[in-house]
Amino acid sequence: MSLSLRPSLFWDTDVNAIDLEIHKSAIVQRVFVRGSFEEFKQVMAFYGKDQCKELLLNTRWLDPKTLAFCSLIFEAPLNQFRCYTLAQLNPEHLNY
Repeated sequence: MSLSLRPSLFWDTDVNAIDLEIHKSAIVQRVFVRGSFEEFKQVMAFYGKDQCKELLLNTRWLDPKTLAFCSLIFEAPLNQFRCYTLAQLNPEHLNY
């Protein structure tokens, strides 16, 4: 089984150099943040829910909408996500 993801998801890298096992963390993060629902289902089927959860719990960055979605589907509180903890440690200036 292989993934058929849009090359435009990986605009910043050589698509032919992507290894599905070595780069799984980057692939899962990119698909969850920017992928379509079909790509999301493919990644979940390919890597499995438990492995996707583990990879996303340890990622350094997720946008707030993706973080809330991951918290919901993996039934994990926000404070278990590394990206949430890092954001709390580095507060931004108020955006008026």
